[in-house]
Amino acid sequence: MDCSLSEYFKKRGSIKTIGVIGMGYVGIPAAALFARSFDKVYGFQRDSSSSGYKIDLLNSGKNPLKGEEPGLDDLIRETTDKSKFECTADFSKISLCDAVTIDIQTPFLNPGDLIPDFSALEEGIRQAGRYLTKGSLIVLESTITPGTTAIWAKKILEEESGFIAGEDFGLAHAPERVMVGRLLRNIQEHDRIVGGIDDASTKRAMELYGPVLTSGNLIPMTATAAEVTKTAENTVRDLQIAAANQLALYCEAMGINFYDVRRGIDSLKGDGITRAILLPGAGVGGHCLTKDTYHLERGVKIADEQSVDFPEGVESLYVTARHINDFMPRHMFHLLKKGLNRSVKDMKGAKVALLGWSFLANTDDARNTPAEPFYQLCKDAGAEIRVHDPWVTGWPGIDIRQDLESVLSGVDAVVVFTAHRMYYQLDSEKIRKLSGSNSCVIVDGRNIIDPDTYIRNGFVYLGIGRGDKNSHPL
Repeated sequence: MDCSLSEYFKKRGSIKTIGVIGMGYVGIPAAALFARSFDKVYGFQRDSSSSGYKIDLLNSGKNPLKGEEPGLDDLIRETTDKSKFECTADFSKISLCDAVTIDIQTPFLNPGDLIPDFSALEEGIRQAGRYLTKGSLIVLESTITPGTTAIWAKKILEEESGFIAGEDFGLAHAPERVMVGRLLRNIQEHDRIVGGIDDASTKRAMELYGPVLTSGNLIPMTATAAEVTKTAENTVRDLQIAAANQLALYCEAMGINFYDVRRGIDSLKGDGITRAILLPGAGVGGHCLTKDTYHLERGVKIADEQSVDFPEGVESLYVTARHINDFMPRHMFHLLKKGLNRSVKDMKGAKVALLGWSFLANTDDARNTPAEPFYQLCKDAGAEIRVHDPWVTGWPGIDIRQDLESVLSGVDAVVVFTAHRMYYQLDSEKIRKLSGSNSCVIVDGRNIIDPDTYIRNGFVYLGIGRGDKNSHPL
């Protein structure tokens, strides 16, 4: 089987033309980097009412992604000016491609049932299958349930193409490992996991990614192992964040400073000693950490292998971590209620300024933002809540403003949800004057303000993990 596919790859020659399906936070920078290293790249994007605008923007050399993304604007302009990158809704051009990568979101609509919404991904795979040619390579970069590439995706591609994966075309999973705000750097510098359904597919996929890497290494494995690697690395990070969040809640309850404890723990050095603790916060958002645990859990459940030997009646440690991180916006709501009570104000009718709607600092990425459940809790309690974000300019059903002074004017409370750079420069005296209150509440969900400065200026301060300050004298 491998021999036949290897011959097709050899006959086709080196990879020259690449297609990238899905022009989002992963597909756009990936396509731009491919275009710098290969002859031609097609970025495939549906001409839909919600995303079709990206086609004209990209073809005019403009970046549709907002926020601080070093180098991406220049690279898009450079590759379009040289006619090496073209965005199109014409999926038939997949037939021109030697390799096609697929970068489409894979959310869980209801994590409780462990069934992901693969509808958009399925359509992307079917488009690839309709137009793929013998000797081409298909690579799924989307984070997916372990087992998806070698079983589900393979079946769809074979149905649509009439070809056989592993004989007529190559198939692999090479998961993206990027963070918004450093997309280009991550793609070039992070090691790249490459997992084919066979050795020939793995080798061909390594030919695709090798030219893009500047310092990262290629790590070959099977497709399913690659799927587990991506879901597990995000699951473990989510667990580490949950550990920090739980410790912060404990420190609050005991009246001590989490950051003193963290510094003390980290001071223990020596061979074989690792005590690093991540930072707590107002909640975990984004497309990856909020759902990859469920992909991993589902992979275990659907695997046609032996059952997991696990303590009976004990919930998964990883799922428990998800519950803790999902709780943090509610904890922010509890801190706000406590602060308003201390300033002798009711939640009902309180005017609240929510600072930061994106889940990550200095970007416009608001997917699964933890600010949203907090916002809804406040609305349900009768509060009047205003939202400010310098990067997110719109969200369904939410009025998001870019004028910070109008958001802060006349408020009873200020809640910092995102560590945007501009929020580090907040002036306590100016906020006090804008609020018009001598006992304005400020809740810091990212530990970016100095509690003592605000307390001296008459604020009621509360912060995650700041048990030493959360009951300060008024």
